[in-house]
Amino acid sequence: MGGHRSTSAPAGAGASSASSFISAFCSASLRRKTLPVGPTDSRSDDLVRGLGLVDLVLIGIGASIGAGIFVVTGTVARDAGPGVTISFVLAGAACVLNALCYAELSSRFPPVVGGAYLYTYTAFNELTAFLVFAQLMLDYHIGAASIARSLASYLVSFLELFPFLKGHFPSWFGHGGEEFFGGVVSINILVPILLTLLTVILCYGVKESSAVNSFMTATKVLIVVFVVLVGAFEVDVSNWSPFAPNGIKAVVTGATVVFFAYVGFDAVANSAEESKRPQRDLPIGILGSLVVCILLYVAVCLVITGMVPYQSLGEEAPLAEAFTGKGLKYVSVLISIGAVAGLTTTLLVGLYVQSRLYLGLARDGLLPLIFSKVHLTRHTPIHSQIWVGCVAAVLGGLFNVHMLSHILSVGTLTGYSVVSACLITLRWKDKPASQVCGRCISNWLEGTICLLIVACCGFSAGLCYRFDASFILLLLFIFVAFLAAAALHFRQVYMDPPGFSCPGVPTVPVASIFFNIFLFAQLHEEAWYRFVIISFISIAVYAIYGQYHANPATSNQSVDYHRVSLEEA
Repeated sequence: MGGHRSTSAPAGAGASSASSFISAFCSASLRRKTLPVGPTDSRSDDLVRGLGLVDLVLIGIGASIGAGIFVVTGTVARDAGPGVTISFVLAGAACVLNALCYAELSSRFPPVVGGAYLYTYTAFNELTAFLVFAQLMLDYHIGAASIARSLASYLVSFLELFPFLKGHFPSWFGHGGEEFFGGVVSINILVPILLTLLTVILCYGVKESSAVNSFMTATKVLIVVFVVLVGAFEVDVSNWSPFAPNGIKAVVTGATVVFFAYVGFDAVANSAEESKRPQRDLPIGILGSLVVCILLYVAVCLVITGMVPYQSLGEEAPLAEAFTGKGLKYVSVLISIGAVAGLTTTLLVGLYVQSRLYLGLARDGLLPLIFSKVHLTRHTPIHSQIWVGCVAAVLGGLFNVHMLSHILSVGTLTGYSVVSACLITLRWKDKPASQVCGRCISNWLEGTICLLIVACCGFSAGLCYRFDASFILLLLFIFVAFLAAAALHFRQVYMDPPGFSCPGVPTVPVASIFFNIFLFAQLHEEAWYRFVIISFISIAVYAIYGQYHANPATSNQSVDYHRVSLEEA
């Protein structure tokens, strides 16, 4: 009997310890962030407010339009024909739905860094916010390294336009890279050099980095406008007929491809703490930059499909080849300059956003405090900025990260979907007791279940479209999503916040969630595996570190929706 007790006691203690860990984990993961409702006192670790409205618009444009405007427009047109114009309009309209959600939340929240992570932390819980951060950050890290390699290649190609430099650059300096171990390692020395230069600019100050971005973005936009004006005189309208030679499905498929050409407007939301008038300027910056991008993309599509028959468009540099074929080689040189400028601004803004996200999580204790340090005179998160620059330099300088491009966009679509859901949940207000009696579940839980149903239906509909399943099945999933949206509309009460507000709540954010997850189903299968693997890794990291270091002073209560004063509104 005595021996039996001695063995069962440790077993009971182990079970109790495991139960205690699970209980503590669940309690921590469900915490929400509390934000100040009124104005807050400035602190020594605050970022400096130096970005005006024009700066924010140019940040959005700089993040969205890279070299792709000179390439993607033509490559998609090879399948969709002149109907690629409609593809860009449809994709732009879908992005507007996401942008409206970002615009409202950015104007309602206190002006602090965080973006999608901050909104999720407030609307849902700590663990979900950490998962969103992890998915976004992997996209940002791989994306920055990939863009840096493309920038190095475009820069060397531009320099080789000068005869005395042509053929003088080795493969390990810009062109592709020197490959070892069967291509697993691909050394490119120019990549870390470029990233070091941009990291130094970003560490020096937000005004200085904004000035560089503004100059490069303005150069890029002027080149695109000039290309469109010159190309307009070479347009043959007969090339626009037939407008959709491969049918409407090719146009819709094109929209799912070019959707990611607009990604970047959300960078404006991460500039909240450095904006001079965030409640007014952030919504305008988000929506304004997106509208400009839509207009530029549509104009380029009309010109490139009007200049040459869509069947004749090249694969590598369709726009440049179209102008060269018309005897306008000097325009090709301008396109090369525009591509370098476009990739530079995309990379610059991407590094900027990454450092602000690291800063936000470190302030909340979910990452080591070293990432929360802000330089006393330069007012930049110098440790976070150097870290993201080093990660991109190692990845881009040593590996051919272009091979990982098919697993990107997972974080973007996840972030967009969750932000749309945040908008809906933060608009809910409690019903009177007479309206909730007799319910089996809470008002909040019922609404959350409806949102999950919309997301699941979006993924299922996307699979039906991707694998050419029964059209009836596709309509069925759309109908179920419609029923869930109707439940959100009629069984929830929504407040009408002052200032800028997203129209058509909950219809607009529900449509945004459905389309984002529909696109998620179009990604490569390895992207789905990446989503699951990164989620499990993130949960493990949170369980080991995050739950014990999160700042309880700012994370243990729910938050009232931030309301701006009448003067701010």
